[in-house]
Amino acid sequence: MKKKINTASDHMEDLRNIIEGEISSDEKELIAFSHDASIFEVKPQLVVRPKDAEDIKNLVKWVVANKDSNPELSLTARSGGTDMTGGVLNDSIVLDFIAHFNRVLEVVEISPSDGYAITEPGVFYRDFEKETLKKGLLLPSYPASREICTVGGMVANNAGGEKSLRYGKTENYVQELSVVLSDGEEYLLKALTPQELEQKKFQNDFEGEIYRQMYDLLNFNYELIQKAKPNVSKNSAGYCLWNVYNRQDGIFDLIKLFVGSQGTLGLVTKIKFKLIKPKTHSKLLVVFLKNLGRLGDVVNMINKHEPESFESYDDHTFKLIFKILPDLVKKIGFGAMFRFLPDVWMILTGGIPKLFMLVEFTGDDEKELIMRLEKCNKEVVEKFSLKTRVANNHADAQKYWTIRRESFNLLRKHVKDKKTAPFIDDIIVKPELLPEFLPKLNAILDQYKKYMVYTIAGHPGDGNFHIIPLMDLSDGKSRQIIPELSEKVYDLVLEYHGSITAEHNDGLIRTSYLEKMYGLEIYRLFEKTKQIFDPKNIFNPGKKVGGDAKYTMQHIKKND
Repeated sequence: MKKKINTASDHMEDLRNIIEGEISSDEKELIAFSHDASIFEVKPQLVVRPKDAEDIKNLVKWVVANKDSNPELSLTARSGGTDMTGGVLNDSIVLDFIAHFNRVLEVVEISPSDGYAITEPGVFYRDFEKETLKKGLLLPSYPASREICTVGGMVANNAGGEKSLRYGKTENYVQELSVVLSDGEEYLLKALTPQELEQKKFQNDFEGEIYRQMYDLLNFNYELIQKAKPNVSKNSAGYCLWNVYNRQDGIFDLIKLFVGSQGTLGLVTKIKFKLIKPKTHSKLLVVFLKNLGRLGDVVNMINKHEPESFESYDDHTFKLIFKILPDLVKKIGFGAMFRFLPDVWMILTGGIPKLFMLVEFTGDDEKELIMRLEKCNKEVVEKFSLKTRVANNHADAQKYWTIRRESFNLLRKHVKDKKTAPFIDDIIVKPELLPEFLPKLNAILDQYKKYMVYTIAGHPGDGNFHIIPLMDLSDGKSRQIIPELSEKVYDLVLEYHGSITAEHNDGLIRTSYLEKMYGLEIYRLFEKTKQIFDPKNIFNPGKKVGGDAKYTMQHIKKND
């Protein structure tokens, strides 16, 4: 007789004896936690809401102790569930951080230009920002999902967004991380001087062993690792080994490894963020692009004027406005209906643009800011004969930002028969390559018009585009397109030395492509890194390393 393998749900009473938080195996709750914003469905066996760091430490120790007898046991952290890659899905135990890890602990202004905040990972960004703005401070790496994502998810995915063109991604703002590692103990990660690194390496414990092994891995393979760094402004693919150790100044910072690691190396319990003072004044220039043929040239010209943000959404997204106007009005107010009149007139006189580009200029000197905007506007009109408009005020500008930020959610909720299918959703190449790259990309996508329509949004200022196909996922042929089209698009991206994911990360959808992107040598270093931190593979397995393309395809959800 075949021996029965116990599952996580068989141990609920054991878990209740070691943690104070809640544990659930309710079917409705498990189904809710089997989805994120991706195309996947993976049902966990248990949802656990740890109350504090002690609960997490006890959970890790329990999983490690039972892993040999139950190899499928694992832990995956989850907060807002906005991940587009399947990164928070797991068929064992999912940890919900929103219930108890939801406090902003401290916000401090250090100088007239910056400050910091200490927070727990389950805090929604929208709530975090309310607290930081009370001190006139901002975390500028927020993504388009800013209203529904958490700061812990931003760290896990190394989030970027509309201000990343100027301020960079989340990796630039994490100063300290408290993490529970696979020995079930909590540690503080921060940048170390060479002297501090030597002290860590001298420790005769698990932390010391991690620092010794990671230093040896990074130092011995230094040139290979530095050469592997993608030549783009943003990247969330793989483990960012090239950012951890700098031979020139000797700084060693494991935070740079943890940010973007999707919870595969340990569990974050507390975060210290560096904050900035946002500029006093902001003006928005909207550029209406009739076709994508000269998009690359327009982008490169606008970039020379150094906008703070440079975002876009396409005609498919804009057309949804008239279907979902009641929902949109709730977000931007009843006056929104009247604020669309200039856009309606523009459409009546010239048709719906293929792409709406939002170019934001900011500064503390309003006159200088207006001069920069007017100079850019004049050049766009004269060189490319494009229609433009300058937003009249903050409320006028906000309607465009709301559409951009909500574009993916609008698609998810309001398109009938077809579902959003983010699988080539986050590619990036250097902006100067766009005139050559984009026509080739469009030629690839056009081969699949029979099975999908697609929308384009994202960050043209740094060459990062979010291409979201709309597909009937219940159709077998449509599902087969996913790996086929992915291969073609990623081959093109890598031909232009880009990255297959600039912001959204790897998760289930892209982990199996990391060897293609980096080559076997670097991928083996990713595997070794995972082994150093997580020798029993208890943290979010199948992400970053160990991706299984067959498993991925089997867990694509069908249309609701």
